[in-house]
Amino acid sequence: MANNVFYKTKEDIELIRQSGAILSKLHGELAKMIKPGIKTRLLDKYADEYIHDNHALPSFKGYNGFPSALCISVNDAIVHGLPSEYELKDGDIVSVDCGVFYKGFHSDSAYTHSVGEVSPEITELLRVTKECLYLGIAEVKQGNRLGDLGYAIQKHADKYNFGVVRELVGHGIGKSLHEEPQVANYGKKGNGMILREGIVIAIEPMINMGTKTIEQTQDGTVRTADRKPSAHFEHTVAIIGGKCEMLTTFDYIEK
Repeated sequence: MANNVFYKTKEDIELIRQSGAILSKLHGELAKMIKPGIKTRLLDKYADEYIHDNHALPSFKGYNGFPSALCISVNDAIVHGLPSEYELKDGDIVSVDCGVFYKGFHSDSAYTHSVGEVSPEITELLRVTKECLYLGIAEVKQGNRLGDLGYAIQKHADKYNFGVVRELVGHGIGKSLHEEPQVANYGKKGNGMILREGIVIAIEPMINMGTKTIEQTQDGTVRTADRKPSAHFEHTVAIIGGKCEMLTTFDYIEK
């Protein structure tokens, strides 16, 4: 696997950072729109226009035939949800996943929003999943292994008896949206590929309130087998100077 990893130059990473800046600002604009009553296709329409207005392209649109700029996954949908006429309602959660292709490089980021008032159990799921993301990111440094990252995510989710999705993983990213290595959200310390200078990966824990088992529906949406809610957070990160740098941010969403 390590032989197929494309390590990036500082110049490459700077372009991915610029791509990530467009994406991060878009996430902030979408966050303002997410409220009860909005149709998910309107979020997608806005994202498509915003990306083009910033002289970039939506990474997901046309990827393996996917028709939209955003993956919008509501409640028990984990990933790959299609924008539609569905109107978000009070108590929903919605994962908004997006990629931007700018000056030859992709960035990828996802955030799960609560819509109106959600239950304390769902609030905990969102908090823990986001904590899993940052615990994984904390393991990204020169000389660590992919298993260290997966272990940190899995250990934290297990503490709350949440299900860690196995079949869907993070990934390398750069000139292609999905590159090697695969970045699992579970693993053993000291196992897996060594992380080195110039690696760029998208880390994206997908954590279910109930079972880790998943199902794919006819339209391609991946859902929890027990139909309990799932949360999903994702950042694009790189190793520069031996340390992790985040190339996407949630600051525009959360300020």
